[in-house]
Amino acid sequence: MKKVNQNSGFTLIEILVVIGIIAILATIVIIAINPSRQFAQARNTQRLSNINTILNAIGQNIADNKGIWTCNGVYFKASSASTTIGTTVGPTFSDLSCLATTYIAAGIPMDPDGGTTANTGYTISSTTSNQIMVCAPKSQETALGSPTPLCVIR
Repeated sequence: MKKVNQNSGFTLIEILVVIGIIAILATIVIIAINPSRQFAQARNTQRLSNINTILNAIGQNIADNKGIWTCNGVYFKASSASTTIGTTVGPTFSDLSCLATTYIAAGIPMDPDGGTTANTGYTISSTTSNQIMVCAPKSQETALGSPTPLCVIR
């Protein structure tokens, strides 16, 4: 009887082919997922949520004060010029600190790319028809190819 050598391992070529196939599949998955685009979409979703929170708080303030935007007892009218929203500026339309305790429990929302108390990263203005517009200028994500800032008007 002849003895047969039965090595049941893989050859180097087989292992390299499997590694190559796995690398190609991983590349396809990473391209399909596109992490920078996913993160950009997440930041824009957070911005939209923050804008709606600010607009809802302003709307509640206006409703509570019989149609007049009031902050710390001072009446305001939005200007047509865009104003950066801050929380430590004096009593101006851009000072939303009065909303933080009554209308926004968690405080004034900040832009996900680094808003501060002096500059939240959002702007506020009024349209010619006296509607309030809040914008997120930093929403111009290159990963999304977004040419304009994210704005909501009410």
